[in-house]
Amino acid sequence: MGKVVIVDALTGEVVERAQTAAEKTQTEKDQAEAEAQTAALEAKAQAKTSALTKLGLTADEAAALFG
Repeated sequence: MGKVVIVDALTGEVVERAQTAAEKTQTEKDQAEAEAQTAALEAKAQAKTSALTKLGLTADEAAALFG
């Protein structure tokens, strides 16, 4: 399991402990969602590049035309 670091801003006390099962599950879920979002953004960027290529435009030309 991973570890959790808790820092008390008032006292400066630092506590390190192992993740609970629920925290580990949430961390894995959050990581999976982040990876899915990254993949979606990459796919969208690739689709945009593909569309520009089909039109024979560079990214700079498209930006000039479409603002």
